[in-house]
Amino acid sequence: MITAKKFLVSGRVQGVGFRWFVEEWANRLGLRGYVRNLHEGCVEAYAIGDADTLEIFKGHLQEGPRGAQVTGIEEREESVNAAYNDFHIEGSW
Repeated sequence: MITAKKFLVSGRVQGVGFRWFVEEWANRLGLRGYVRNLHEGCVEAYAIGDADTLEIFKGHLQEGPRGAQVTGIEEREESVNAAYNDFHIEGSW
């Protein structure tokens, strides 16, 4: 069953290649959605896929790229947005 989740990742997650790391793993796992930096210093990832794949994705979010230090992940169920056909980085700052 396809579902969607939003993850808010906190810690040292900006300026360390975190969005590119997330985009690469989401694409490897066949997820749809986005990742973006938030002004408060967190990274937000919205992912659409099956429950097992989303759990694997969450594990990669907890790991992060070299140089990142994840201190927490908030997770919540979301409605599936059919507008997402792939997974990409949103925003450019």
